Amino acid sequence: MRIGILDVTHPVLAQRLGQAGHTCINMYAMPGREHEQALPTLDGIVVRSRSIDRAFLERCPNVKFIGRVGAGMENIDAAACRKRGIHLMNSPEGNRDGVGESCVMLLLALMKSLVHANMSVRAGLWPREALRGTDLKGKTIGIIGFGQMGSAFAEKLRGFGVRILGHDKYRSGFARAGVEECGLEQLLRESDVISLHLPLNDGTRYYADQAFFDRLRNPVWFLNTSRGGVVRTSALLDAIDSGKVIAAALDVLEYERPELDGLDAEMDPIGQQRLLRHDRVLLTPHIAGVTHEGRSKMADVLATKILALYPHGTN
Repeated sequence: MRIGILDVTHPVLAQRLGQAGHTCINMYAMPGREHEQALPTLDGIVVRSRSIDRAFLERCPNVKFIGRVGAGMENIDAAACRKRGIHLMNSPEGNRDGVGESCVMLLLALMKSLVHANMSVRAGLWPREALRGTDLKGKTIGIIGFGQMGSAFAEKLRGFGVRILGHDKYRSGFARAGVEECGLEQLLRESDVISLHLPLNDGTRYYADQAFFDRLRNPVWFLNTSRGGVVRTSALLDAIDSGKVIAAALDVLEYERPELDGLDAEMDPIGQQRLLRHDRVLLTPHIAGVTHEGRSKMADVLATKILALYPHGTN
């Protein structure tokens, strides 16, 4: 099969596919005309952040599968792929450890005022009492979305002496030692920490809106390492200002460009400034799962999935 690799990926992917007899074409460096000429010859496509819409698919009449080196699939028109019978694959198993560890890091940074402490010392200040932290032990952690990333966060919390509540609209039966499966209302009522691990789709866009935060019983620390669009930023900031949310850590932002390579300066600039200036929000640039190990694991996992369907370079 001829497989077009549209974004830079770890070389293990092309190596494994090539060893099985497939031809991998690195299209990310091709001039535009060559790129267009190659599309009709492809049997498969591999992407990372490149958007695949209906118009693009029309230029690829022979494609049988699309694989994403990553977890989320919102950059691919799934409905158009289903209509064409194109098989979709992703590789969230590859960077789940990085995301789980990052969630622990972000949560502890919030609860121990790590960023403010660092900035204070660099400014010549020593405000020990003002930066008195909060212990994680004994807290109730609510995880919304219990797939690869949510379950990885739960695994990393072992040993901290916490209670973990897990809610997933589409999964069940994941209760085990240290994890209680529950409904959303119970999670919102009993959690001290809430962490979102949701894909971005029509059903989850602005999942955390004003109504969501209004249903909280206790002030919470809030984490989002999934997709920015699942949180309405203005509602989150209002919840922080009103005391419903103590502080938030966001690795993903509502204002990110679809390519995940920065912020869209034209999208609600006033809202962006309010977010960027808020002193109780910790921001990172969509790097929770961006690790050296994750890069190779995601490519390896995707190669395994492709080869499970097309093991010997034949249709």
